Amino acid sequence: MGVEEELRDAANPVKAKILAGFFKTGKGEYGEGDVFLGISVPEQRKIASKHASADLSEISRLLSSKIHEHRLTALMILVKKYESAREKKRIVSFYVRNLKRVNNWDLVDLTAPAILGDWLVGKDRKMLYRLAKSPHLWTRRIAIVATLTLIRCGELRDTFALCARLLNDKHDLIHKACGWMLRETGKRDERALDGFLAKHAAAMPRTMLRYAIERMPLRKRNMYMRK
Repeated sequence: MGVEEELRDAANPVKAKILAGFFKTGKGEYGEGDVFLGISVPEQRKIASKHASADLSEISRLLSSKIHEHRLTALMILVKKYESAREKKRIVSFYVRNLKRVNNWDLVDLTAPAILGDWLVGKDRKMLYRLAKSPHLWTRRIAIVATLTLIRCGELRDTFALCARLLNDKHDLIHKACGWMLRETGKRDERALDGFLAKHAAAMPRTMLRYAIERMPLRKRNMYMRK
């Protein structure tokens, strides 16, 4: 049985309606046109594991689907292929060619650190700055969320630089992603985060700032929120 057939059999129409609302699929919303089958992430992981040997052409076909679970399961398979690949560059190149299909926040957050972020450890990061300029919301989110892997390696500079460039982004999902990454830098080096906030807190979107400081003591959070 193929991936699509297994996903069809696991579909839950009641849960699909809930997910369609949660992922903002209405007209004019960020997930407009996305179709859900109503399948849990753990169930999709099981299906992805069974089809880990799927080739890139099959993954590409699934990624072209309007059905959210087709794309998410395809990307789960791609992450597994990247993790086990001897030649990771081929997987990264495929991922970059298909960024427009990585088009909701869960798809981004699953793959950007695991594939692109991992690949860029110890390499030139110019690609992230190009992606951060994209008119495509999800590509910009990929740029900043990919730095999660760099942060975990103790490399914070690109996160700070990208967040500074995205301060004026119009979308709340970019504000949240930047705030999340800034919060992660604080786990590694709170003084470095304080240095960034000293320069930028007054100009930061409030959502970004709240996410960035949420682990700080109340007194310190209040100090930054008054800026």
